[in-house]
Amino acid sequence: MSYQEAIEQLSAMAPELFTKPGQARRKFSLHEIGILLAALGNPQHRFGAVLIAGTNGKGSTAATLASILVASGLRTGLYTSPHLARPNERIRVNDDEIEDDAFATLYFRTQDAAQQLVRDDKLEQMPSFFETVTAMAFQHFSDAQVAIAVLEVGMGGRLDATNIVDPVLSVVTDISLDHTEWLGSTIAEITREKAGILRLDGTLITLPQHADANRVLGEVAAALDVRAVSAVPYMPSMSVGSDAQYSVEVFDRAIVVDSPLRGAHQRRNVALAIAAAVELRENHNLPLTAASIAAGIRDTRWPARLERLSIGGAEWILDVAHNPAGAWALRAGLRDALGDAPMSTLVFSCLRDKPLTEMAQILFPLFKNVIFAPIHSARAIAVSDLLKAAASLEVPATAAESVSAAIELARRQNAGGIVVVSGSVYLVGETRTLLLAEVDRTPKPGLDERGQLP
Repeated sequence: MSYQEAIEQLSAMAPELFTKPGQARRKFSLHEIGILLAALGNPQHRFGAVLIAGTNGKGSTAATLASILVASGLRTGLYTSPHLARPNERIRVNDDEIEDDAFATLYFRTQDAAQQLVRDDKLEQMPSFFETVTAMAFQHFSDAQVAIAVLEVGMGGRLDATNIVDPVLSVVTDISLDHTEWLGSTIAEITREKAGILRLDGTLITLPQHADANRVLGEVAAALDVRAVSAVPYMPSMSVGSDAQYSVEVFDRAIVVDSPLRGAHQRRNVALAIAAAVELRENHNLPLTAASIAAGIRDTRWPARLERLSIGGAEWILDVAHNPAGAWALRAGLRDALGDAPMSTLVFSCLRDKPLTEMAQILFPLFKNVIFAPIHSARAIAVSDLLKAAASLEVPATAAESVSAAIELARRQNAGGIVVVSGSVYLVGETRTLLLAEVDRTPKPGLDERGQLP
């Protein structure tokens, strides 16, 4: 069976978080992923794992920590979600995406096992998209004989498929309101779900944050005799500019933190990655050094996070902010990076389960006009609702027929300013793919070693 067939079958799976009117919501459970993985030989038991949960920043933290481990000479797996362009991006070994042939092989191996389990009444239903790709990732990491894998939780923590592993470290990034219909309507409820990645006598890496999140994390950690490690020592002083390099002390040596991930909020994610790296050396005997930590931070590749591109006569900033906390971080990052530079146009879309009104209030008034683009998701919000949100704020807005049309309209409206694309990973991913395709058709320099355009 081919890679294309695998992608088509995966694409046909209903999104886990999408429920048609009158349809019962899918129930999440570690029991089902456990049965599936057992049938596949329990690949998750063949490598060490760091599990990272949170609302915002968990992907950036995961990418930074994985880069540090690779720079330290460790064969490293990285599992993240969602993807920008291709599902292969979710599964990496030493920063190399899983190849198409291996992806197809693992997909059909997983499907065959699941179908047999359903026939034998050992599974009530076929695995979801996320469960399927998670099982594929664990098999790939086992086949590749990785020493350690860095796993980004998909949603929540307690019932997330990634939580089937027994992590050597649990990392919790910043927590805010998101996926409230699944995880709870308060910070405390959501934190309790994310604290499900903690283990008895385990280790938690985190930073002080919302008071309710701190309280719940502390309660769960105390009940499980978890040792809590603060990443505060790896944060820069408040006097350091948002995009400036800074120094922290690691293993009694000062290192320069020079991350390609821009924005003051990324400093928290980098600090968490450093704290996890230090813990892996000091208590798990992994061969990390101050120099390899600095090199790994510097070499991190994690696109579409305040990513700036100069393509087709326009300046673009791509950021996957998809909830209010992300929108605030984007707003602050734009202010720090651009100062008074004009931002003419925002290209925006989001999913209907996101708080559109709040995100619109945070972002729309910054721009002279907003262009709304349709996205390919069953959960996409109606363009009419987007137009109403802009009208309520008296911000000029236009609806484009496609993402490609939105790009061209943004160019025409830009007039020397900067176009920002945000609001949905689906939108940013498609926009980035289309823009980079223009570069491929034009005799220009390619991406540098950080995955950025020169």
